Amino acid sequence: MIRADVDVQDNSQAVVDSIRAALRNGLEDIGAAAEYYAKSIVPVDTGRLRDSIGYAVSDDTVTLYADTEYAIYVEYGTLTHEAQPYLYPSMAGHTQEYVSMLVDAVARK
Repeated sequence: MIRADVDVQDNSQAVVDSIRAALRNGLEDIGAAAEYYAKSIVPVDTGRLRDSIGYAVSDDTVTLYADTEYAIYVEYGTLTHEAQPYLYPSMAGHTQEYVSMLVDAVARK
């Protein structure tokens, strides 16, 4: 019988960390794309609303936002002004693309 010494190493944490980093990169890519789409369709008068559009990534979430006081009224409308959505379509209208971005980010790792 042949006997060999085997050295076993647990690399599971390195694998988990690598996957988390890849997902984070994918979420950053999604945020940048969503910001681009929102800025490309937002109605522009002075450019202030467009310039206020951004995104944030935390944990497993991408938040697309516009931080002017009137952003919500443009997105959802008012009694006297029709809604002109720019945030929602930028996220919901590209779901398959965003899924592909995540898959690609993980595949690159």
